[in-house]
Amino acid sequence: MKIYTLKSIQNLPITLDEAWDFLSSPKNLKTITPDYMSFDIISGGDRPMFPGQIIQYIVTPIFGIKTKWLTEITHVEDKKYFVDEQRFGPYDLWHHKHFLKEIPGGVQMEDIIDYKLPMGILGQMVHPFIVQPKLNEIFEYRRKKLIELFGEFKG
Repeated sequence: MKIYTLKSIQNLPITLDEAWDFLSSPKNLKTITPDYMSFDIISGGDRPMFPGQIIQYIVTPIFGIKTKWLTEITHVEDKKYFVDEQRFGPYDLWHHKHFLKEIPGGVQMEDIIDYKLPMGILGQMVHPFIVQPKLNEIFEYRRKKLIELFGEFKG
C-alpha cells in the first residue's frame, strides 16, 4: 500500500483574518480551482466551516469524466488550521491539512495532502504520469490565482 504526500507552501501579503476568511470558505474553492475541472458544490458549502461539515462536489479531474466527491471537514481551529477528508470520491485516501500562520509582511499557508490511489499497482504505475502532474498543475494554478487575487508576497 503506497501513500503519497503532496506539500505546498505559499506566502501571501494579507492578514491572517483575510486569509482565514477566504480559505476557510468552501464557496471560494471554485475560485482557486482550474475552470476545466468544472468544480461545483452540490451541497454543504453554504455555511462557515465547522467540524463534521459534509460538502458534496462534482468535479472533472481528468479526461472529461465527471466525478462526485464528498468531503468531511474533520478538524477546525480558528485561524490556525482545518482538515478535509474524502469520504467518497476518486481516491482510496485523501487527507488534506491546511495550516495558516502569521509571518512578517503577511501569512504563510501550508497544505499537506496524504493520499492513496485506487487500483493497487496500476494506480501506482499511473501516479507519476497522470496523478502527480495533475495535482502539481492544480496547485500551481492555485498559487497563481492567489497571487492574482491578493498580490505577490515581497517579504
